[in-house]
Amino acid sequence: MFFLHAIIRNRLTQFMEEPVPSKLTILMLTLSIILSACGASASGGATTAVESYITALATKDQAALISNSCADWEDDALIELDSFALVEVTVDGMSCAESGTDGDKTLVDCTGMLNMSYNGEPQSLDLADRTYEVIEQDGNWLVCGVR
Repeated sequence: MFFLHAIIRNRLTQFMEEPVPSKLTILMLTLSIILSACGASASGGATTAVESYITALATKDQAALISNSCADWEDDALIELDSFALVEVTVDGMSCAESGTDGDKTLVDCTGMLNMSYNGEPQSLDLADRTYEVIEQDGNWLVCGVR
């Protein structure tokens, strides 16, 4: 234990003896990494919510669909879910990205396809045909409409 204490004290002494510009550079670099990590997680939340919403539709997971929908959109989300009740659905090549904002809403566009089959008849919906409106409520990103 004493050996570890001596190493830490030695390194701390070396750090304290470094010139101020070097310390400042290290501090600024550390802060920029921390802040960029925070910003990345905040913006990724809207796209993750949309991807989870679409996946919940495809897998017919009502609980996941509701947990990714705002209260005002829940009824519409359930109507969408009901429209897929009699078809087999798969998601192909889904990729979503933020495309802008409109007031308190973050807009998310996706690419990829929802491939469906009913009695062996294939049909596809292009995910690029919709823009999802996403809001942040209490730290959670929720789908709250489409355009």
